[in-house]
Amino acid sequence: MNEKNLEYLQKQVKLTGYGDDHNKELREELKNQTKAFTLYHQQDYGKDSIVAALHFKKSESTDMVFFNRHTIMLKNEKYPDAIRQTFYIDSGKDNVTLKEGYNLLSGRAVEKNLETKEGEKYVAWVQLNFKETNKHGDYETRQFHQKYGFDLEKSLLSLPLKLTNPEEKKRLMESLQRGNRQLVALDIGGKERKIFVEAAPQFKSLNYYNEGGKRLQLQSVLQNPEQALGEKQGEKEVKKQKAGKGDEDGDSSQKKKHVKRQAVSH
Repeated sequence: MNEKNLEYLQKQVKLTGYGDDHNKELREELKNQTKAFTLYHQQDYGKDSIVAALHFKKSESTDMVFFNRHTIMLKNEKYPDAIRQTFYIDSGKDNVTLKEGYNLLSGRAVEKNLETKEGEKYVAWVQLNFKETNKHGDYETRQFHQKYGFDLEKSLLSLPLKLTNPEEKKRLMESLQRGNRQLVALDIGGKERKIFVEAAPQFKSLNYYNEGGKRLQLQSVLQNPEQALGEKQGEKEVKKQKAGKGDEDGDSSQKKKHVKRQAVSH
């Protein structure tokens, strides 16, 4: 067995957001010299259920095995029959991770470092177009480049954000760039109010939500927060944050299950 190949695959799988859960399975498959195989990963984000299929294939000319792609399936109240998208893995590139794939399937945008066919690098927000699919059944993607005009930092600074230090703002921006819907604190009339925000590059703005996932109008929140958020909104959000459920990246909102691997014969 090629130990260096195993170590590389384990690191690649971890960087793609699947942790160390599949290290043992990977070792078994490489030891058995399986030509092609699929590992399955199940994870919940709140009420949303994710099943991912990680596809591996052995080289025709060497003993190297490659992690080629992962297909993520999302099932929730909106999509009871599940929707899916395949994301390809390219060594050395800014690949879509498990959490980013979940965010994309949830309709949110993710900022990625991309590259043209000619090798020219650029940064763009990526979002799925649920109205169009390609020949493989995957959704087409839309890109919003830097020249499109969306400035995440500028949009955030226009809010009365209650931030304690520059590092907190940096973490907030990084979370939104990964496509998360993030809890933020606003200072409105000297009182702290909490809402959720997400990047909306297509409209060069942000989207705002209450704790129940209902869209909010920022102007209404700023002018009449009690009515817009509900009388007990602030109290509920504080309790939710203390429970560790404010940030969608928090482990408390995620439950993982192991699903057995499946070999693929060709």
